[in-house]
Amino acid sequence: MFGFLNCNKPVGFSSRDLVNVVQGRLRGRKVKVGHCGTLDPLASGVLVIGVGPAAKLVPFVHETSKTYRATFRLGAESPTGDLEHEPTVYPDHPIPTPGALSSACDALTGTIEQIPPAYSAIKVNGKRAYKMAREGMDVAMPTRTVQVDAIEILAYDYPDLQLMITCGTGTYIRTLGMDVAKAVGTVAVMTSLVRTRVGEFSISDAASVPQLRDQELTSLLLPAAKGVSHLPRLTVSPDDCQRLSNGLCLDDRQPETTGAVVSDPAHVAAITPAGHLKAILVQKRSRWCPKRVFPD
Repeated sequence: MFGFLNCNKPVGFSSRDLVNVVQGRLRGRKVKVGHCGTLDPLASGVLVIGVGPAAKLVPFVHETSKTYRATFRLGAESPTGDLEHEPTVYPDHPIPTPGALSSACDALTGTIEQIPPAYSAIKVNGKRAYKMAREGMDVAMPTRTVQVDAIEILAYDYPDLQLMITCGTGTYIRTLGMDVAKAVGTVAVMTSLVRTRVGEFSISDAASVPQLRDQELTSLLLPAAKGVSHLPRLTVSPDDCQRLSNGLCLDDRQPETTGAVVSDPAHVAAITPAGHLKAILVQKRSRWCPKRVFPD
């Protein structure tokens, strides 16, 4: 097996729970499995799982942009920034205008600095931040640079605000909503989160948990090339494939680009004319050499 499963993680499931469902179907077979981007149990939506050799492509899927649909309650806050704890409501806070919210969203797009929440899985001094926070410790979270491509207001009926957010990896959506609220003089708590897209994997095509449990997994498996469509590519011939299988490099040639932003142009996808991913290549001494080679 070699490819990706586009899964629709339900609320209440951890990302590990969903991986366990897939691994349970593969019990007795030596098949590696790896998921691309954790979703909290309170969130739902697209969770991409690499199966077989595609598990090695997880870091490349992480490079792709993601889209979320998130709902926030303005004038309320909780220690975790979501509904894991009962939120405190502030009825005396100002009611922001749609225009003020729109301006705040615009100001938070682009390359921005973000302080992740204390209740997160980031390690601080070798320990998970959320464990330290639950122990009552003050956690000084390090600032990180993230890419936010767009924030669109889908609906606003105070105190509820629904946003569609397209962003790069490592962005904390609840923090983004809290920062929007802070910019208009109030606070916010995230009440729901759905990841609707990871790269080319969309929620409209995602498999449900019952499908993962009952259907033949091979019927749900998507081509490995779908996970690296953002990379520049070289079209490789049968002779090229044989060379790559033998660990040999290809002569220098100009890769094709899709027009998408490439975070690491040193990596190129070797694709057969039929669209099959043969290898991930890196450039060495003006030649393209195999970093990862996959089965024919």
